[in-house]
Amino acid sequence: MKRENSEGALIQLQAYIAQGDFDLNDRLPAERELCETLGLARSELRKAFAILESEGVIWRHVGRGTFVGNGHGKGAEFLSIAAIAKRTTPREVMHARLVLEPMLAREAALHATAEHVEQLHDSCIKAREAVAWRQYESIDNQFHSLVAEATQNTPLITMYEQLNALRRTIVWGRLNRRTEEPTPAHHSFAEHEAIFAAIEQRDTDSAQAKMKFHLLAVSEDLFPTA
Repeated sequence: MKRENSEGALIQLQAYIAQGDFDLNDRLPAERELCETLGLARSELRKAFAILESEGVIWRHVGRGTFVGNGHGKGAEFLSIAAIAKRTTPREVMHARLVLEPMLAREAALHATAEHVEQLHDSCIKAREAVAWRQYESIDNQFHSLVAEATQNTPLITMYEQLNALRRTIVWGRLNRRTEEPTPAHHSFAEHEAIFAAIEQRDTDSAQAKMKFHLLAVSEDLFPTA
């Protein structure tokens, strides 16, 4: 099961589980209730379930329901992120991103393969074609994940994945959008393209600076100073 095919539903389901007071082996609400709560089609929810089940975050028993964790460690790991989320704030998560992600962009400029570069380019194109904020946010998440993957450094990728899971848990559902879809002038379009260009050109200093500039703009969106 490929994550990109169900990313929006997956993010919502992960955030729902993380924000709830679930312990290992707690049962989740029925599919119909979850669909109504999350605003998802049954097919979307089931695809997200399949991904989380393959990763050990949930397990399912025919006739009994869907439960948190599978006894093999990953469910407990996911719940630990939920526990961290309850002890942190969106500002702390944003600061952590500002510390980590510019460095990841620098490393990506050094180690990205041609395939990574092509995928980053495709992500920039898809972002401008997004017709809803949920679709754009899924593409945005994919772009930042690709930057981390392009470092080709397993510890760095793992650190990013943990921070990203925390970010999605903390921030999900908290932004008030003024429009139903991103406008053509949305700042992240050009900022992602500048990051991509720096990585493509192997310009480490520029990749680091452009990522920092982008995250500062995102921070301003989340925490306006005026």
